[in-house]
Amino acid sequence: MVFMTTWTRRHIISLADFVPDDYNTVLQTAASFREVLSRRVKKVPTLQGIVVATLFFEPSTRTRNSFELAAKRLSADTLSFTPGTSALTKGETILDTALTYLAMGTNIMVIRHREAGVPLAIANEMDRLQSQVSVLNAGDGQHEHPSQALLDLFTICSLLDPDLPRLELLKDKKIAIVGDILHSRVARSNIWSLTASGAEVHLAGPPTLLPKLFASWGMGHEASPGVPPTRGEEQNTIVPTVLPGNAITQRKLFLHWDIEPALQNADFVMTLRLQKERMTQHLLPSLREYHQRYGITRDRLKLCQPNVKVLHPGPVNRGVEISSDLMDDPQFSLISQQVTSGVAVRMALLYLIGSGKA
Repeated sequence: MVFMTTWTRRHIISLADFVPDDYNTVLQTAASFREVLSRRVKKVPTLQGIVVATLFFEPSTRTRNSFELAAKRLSADTLSFTPGTSALTKGETILDTALTYLAMGTNIMVIRHREAGVPLAIANEMDRLQSQVSVLNAGDGQHEHPSQALLDLFTICSLLDPDLPRLELLKDKKIAIVGDILHSRVARSNIWSLTASGAEVHLAGPPTLLPKLFASWGMGHEASPGVPPTRGEEQNTIVPTVLPGNAITQRKLFLHWDIEPALQNADFVMTLRLQKERMTQHLLPSLREYHQRYGITRDRLKLCQPNVKVLHPGPVNRGVEISSDLMDDPQFSLISQQVTSGVAVRMALLYLIGSGKA
């Protein structure tokens, strides 16, 4: 099987317009770099002379360190930005900060911000200036987190076929995404990537964290908090989506306000962190009640396929989204594999958007 080897994207802001060839190119490139990371010398000169700046305007552990390690494994030079000790505290704007890094010779900017749209705005400015700088969205507000969704995809596909991870492996698989869907940029990106594979994606969570309007989001409309559904309303939605090139695919997206239907016969379960820092209202009675109704436990996994696997993008609130013992059980948990996959996938993304600059 031969996948597309030509990559034409300068920026990676969203997965909404990714096509199967894009996903397969990322998966196969990541598989190659996974082999590099298994060597004694885990470094290649692919991006030697390229400057990668990680501009993280909000806290991060996994994503930031993963990108920085990935850049170093590709022999790129790295610049790290910390807002608390930067000129932002003196009144400098975000755009002026980006322009400062441009003047330093930065080739790739990896940007995370609590406001949706910041990476795109910077990418547009870089294009306006004809700078050839690439921008990679490392998470923006409640919009998207493309690299996390791609490493989730790589983790799952590598489990199904370690030698040739590819999108078609997930066709007709049932994948449950459980938790704080409303505030999760990870969930939004995963909806795009997983439904593009032909998988059935089942979203489950309390009505306050899973508005009914997520059904229309599958057609490219951003979700916004709506009126919680009543118990008698229809909970399943299959959303047809028009992809680039006028190709029409049937994106199978289902909504549930009870967890049991989402878990029934699921092949994979992805549980999400309760993002209390983004909640502006009292959306949950208590963490204890949330765990009782939506927490992933061994007993709940009995509803799934016998070989079900559990994922979590991290950081994890142990005993809330998932029981602590289950999180540490390698029979079910893919959480550590997700962290490992993150370096290979982010190497692939930096290579794909940066190799033409080297």
